[in-house]
Amino acid sequence: MSGLDFKKKHEHIVCIDSDGCAMDTMNIKHFRCFGPCMIKEWGLEKWEKEILEKWNEINLFSMTRGINRFKGLTLCLLYVDEKFVKIEGVKALKTWSDDAPELSNDAISKMLSVSPIFDKALNWSKSVNEAISELPEEEIKPFDGVKEAFDAIYGKCDIAVVSSANPEAVRAEWDRFGLLEMVDIVCTQEMGSKSACLGMIKDMGYDSRHILMVGDAPGDLQAAGENGVFFYPILVQKEAQSWKEFSEHALARFVSDTYDDYGVQMINNFKNNLK
Repeated sequence: MSGLDFKKKHEHIVCIDSDGCAMDTMNIKHFRCFGPCMIKEWGLEKWEKEILEKWNEINLFSMTRGINRFKGLTLCLLYVDEKFVKIEGVKALKTWSDDAPELSNDAISKMLSVSPIFDKALNWSKSVNEAISELPEEEIKPFDGVKEAFDAIYGKCDIAVVSSANPEAVRAEWDRFGLLEMVDIVCTQEMGSKSACLGMIKDMGYDSRHILMVGDAPGDLQAAGENGVFFYPILVQKEAQSWKEFSEHALARFVSDTYDDYGVQMINNFKNNLK
């Protein structure tokens, strides 16, 4: 189930993102971990309601959905700096998040001597990871309709996971709900960007019109566009409805090579659903 031992079985392949797409994990992570940890780290409790609404707008409900955590943090702290209280070092954080070749805990740990904000951002990121690790396992589950969609796909198309999440978490979550056994290949962060993963899948012998990327964020649409493959959106706050539409309509159009106009309509729906 890796890029090395994968054997193409069907002419079509459906590539599916994990967090916020197949698995109902994005909202809970942002509602309970990312935003609250920022409030605590910067002592913003006085304006908590307004700031958390902005955090969720940036990271969940707008065209920046799925943005890197440090870019999301920077955007939200710039908002706080403008509207509520001055944030020391926020301009330095913005410069780093705009220009750094890598945005990670390791990368930010090399910036600690530049400004105290980098120490706070690293503390925040570590706190987020700890909070995520403590989320109740029973609350991490697939969206309604995902299992039915996999049953519909299986036997007609190959199935790939294409996710920027860490591989251990993806495999554990998908295995717990019996989804992993239907998956042919798992492409996660250690194999490169989503665009790179789709390119690798194309190189396995699929026609670009026989590859469908199912995703919930603009980055998924961008990765599909960069590879000239089709895109199907899972709409935020309409996830169950989106998976039902996939099983009842989208899959048949994809397999019968009549997806073009329908796909354009789906992309328009996707963009209109985000602010």
